[in-house]
Amino acid sequence: MPHATAKIDGITIADTDNYEIVEGNIYFPPSSITESYFKPTSTTSACPWKGTASYYTISVDGKELGDAAWYYPAPKDKAKNIEGYVAFYKNKVEITFE
Repeated sequence: MPHATAKIDGITIADTDNYEIVEGNIYFPPSSITESYFKPTSTTSACPWKGTASYYTISVDGKELGDAAWYYPAPKDKAKNIEGYVAFYKNKVEITFE
């Protein structure tokens, strides 16, 4: 499995060799994110098979990206493999594989 990295303006905010791919999105394990950049928001959304997603705003060097990442704190059974894992909007965060 390739190494996955999430960056904003060249600053790494998540880094892992252990991730899940769901619907074309990379889900990073919670232990792979740099928590100091992430702030929970009150935003939620619903997926019929994954459940209710919660969101993070990401702040890096004074740049704030609202609701740029999401995760499923209590997913439905079919999505248990991504419980707590964090995914990013590709138009806000650069995801690379090495």
